[in-house]
Amino acid sequence: MSGNDSKDEGQGDRAPNDSELSARLRRLETQIDRKRPSAAPDPSPRPGPSAHSSLGQAMTLSTEFIAAIIAGGILGWLCDHFLGTKPWGMIVLVLLGFVTGVYNIMRLSGFSGTNDPGGPKDRKGP
Repeated sequence: MSGNDSKDEGQGDRAPNDSELSARLRRLETQIDRKRPSAAPDPSPRPGPSAHSSLGQAMTLSTEFIAAIIAGGILGWLCDHFLGTKPWGMIVLVLLGFVTGVYNIMRLSGFSGTNDPGGPKDRKGP
């Protein structure tokens, strides 16, 4: 057959055992590793410009922004309704939602200076 090695042709119709299959698998993996080009690690965690379309990025950013404002409005309304703080809970939390939306857009688009949402990985703590 075309996929068999020359060593396997003399074996006839005998089925290979587990150790022979494991050895063949290891040989195949080493051959694949030799032929595969080594990819340089990407320093940025964000995908490249070709990974997402511009329309997709715009929709993601606008959705993040609007969702933050709506969440602030809902929390403000709930705060006003249950705590009796009309209209201050709504005003404060909608503004907080707006600021959060702007921060999310800056973070996702890379303008905030920190593109890792979890913070620096090499931080040393107690």
